[in-house]
Amino acid sequence: MAAPDKAQQLEEAAKAAEHAAQTAEAAAANASGNAEAATAAAEHARMIADQLAVIASASPISDFVFLLTIFMLAIFVGYYVVWSVTPALHTPLMAVTNAISSVVIVGALIALGADLSQSANSFAPKLFGFLAVALASVNIFGGFLVTQRMLAMYKKKER
Repeated sequence: MAAPDKAQQLEEAAKAAEHAAQTAEAAAANASGNAEAATAAAEHARMIADQLAVIASASPISDFVFLLTIFMLAIFVGYYVVWSVTPALHTPLMAVTNAISSVVIVGALIALGADLSQSANSFAPKLFGFLAVALASVNIFGGFLVTQRMLAMYKKKER
């Protein structure tokens, strides 16, 4: 009687393993589709930025308007790229966002330490550098807290 029960358990385990494999294949296909969509969006944004550069060189658009336009396009591209990510990839995405924020902090620290004594507006770049350091620090520490909390959801609970 023990042998049929064991055979039945093995069969159920094999079915569960097959189901898990199918689920993993579906998740991998979904992730590659999202990566392709993000790549296409980035290529489209690069094409728009190139067209804007050609327009800016041909017309007397101010640098501020040009950079503001690129910033607004980056907001839209970022929004669509982030919202097309599957929930299973949000934790790695947060880790990459933390890495990007650390690069922002390096640039902001360079802006804070720059010698601006010859500039008429020497206070404004230092103020913006300080604000960039403060906001990027909040983003990094908050991102680490969110990432840690999300990873804790995957740990087995102790009884």
